[in-house]
Amino acid sequence: MTMAAQTNSITAEILGALPQAVDPLALSLNENPFPPLRAVRKALIKSIDAANRYPEFLPQRLRRLIADHIGVPEEQLVLGAGATGVVMHVLQALTYSGDIIVMAEPTFDGYPIIASIARLIPVTVPLDKHGHHNLDALADAAAAARVVVLCRPHNPTGTMEPAPEVMRFLRRVPPDTIVVLDEAYVEFAAAEQRINAAALVTRFPNVVVVRTFSKAYGLAGLRIGYGIGSAELTKALWTKQLPFGIASTALLAVAASYAAESELLKRVRLITAERRYLQKQLSAMGIYSTDAHANFVYLPSRDRPWREVLADSGLQVRHYSDGGARITIGSRTSSLAVLSVMKKMLRETTRC
Repeated sequence: MTMAAQTNSITAEILGALPQAVDPLALSLNENPFPPLRAVRKALIKSIDAANRYPEFLPQRLRRLIADHIGVPEEQLVLGAGATGVVMHVLQALTYSGDIIVMAEPTFDGYPIIASIARLIPVTVPLDKHGHHNLDALADAAAAARVVVLCRPHNPTGTMEPAPEVMRFLRRVPPDTIVVLDEAYVEFAAAEQRINAAALVTRFPNVVVVRTFSKAYGLAGLRIGYGIGSAELTKALWTKQLPFGIASTALLAVAASYAAESELLKRVRLITAERRYLQKQLSAMGIYSTDAHANFVYLPSRDRPWREVLADSGLQVRHYSDGGARITIGSRTSSLAVLSVMKKMLRETTRC
């Protein structure tokens, strides 16, 4: 085989391994089930011809674009490779090896990994049986910690603590403890349940609100996230912003997404409506799911682990060590596939 043929073969193999943009059974990573918006796709195609050029040394234009759109001063914004990248940036800039980080159990898989990379000591606080935080216990643990994480909506349960309880929690956290308020799924929550980030970080300068374009915006493959904090805190973070760390495609994709926001919000409404449909159907079958406010549902463990129930179903869902399962919301085809498996399980249980 010639070198050219070998290269073409490798390229074809890599392209063939790319995930499908639309896959009704891919329900494990909380991805947006829709392919990129048409405007985003057009913008990204145009960017290909400049792939030989570096992006901005520091992502000033993207910072300004996002800040203007969400209504915060640009000096209160930092950027990263998805929400995970922003959190990693916070930990690297503001912690020392051996510091304590407090988080819920279970939580987003990335947090234990990030804590290990930053050489932090994780302390976990169990959720209650309905998937909610014990905010008092979380605040107690935060008293001896450098960082405490609160996901709202929470991953993997999708639960959302009321704003007044979050405020009470924040008042209990020492001012020298950094609070990472992870809002990766906030666009799927009702508007009245959201907390004004700009006002929050003014009142609590130790809070960093973390968001992403991976979920509602459907840009998971481009790795774009941002954090909102007090001017003093974000100044410390911005001085450690990775040079050339945000690709040019990020600016184009975000700008195009904002320009087509009405279409994007329609997609968000379709996803939340599908979540309510799946929750309602599961409830009618006697299958309990937590009160999720994100683009997924969470099923606590039953008589046997969900991993066993779903083993031969073809569904790709996220399983947990306690037997629970998190199922991403996809299309109606996805929901019907989930419900079909559940009906089969119930029939088998009845026969037994």
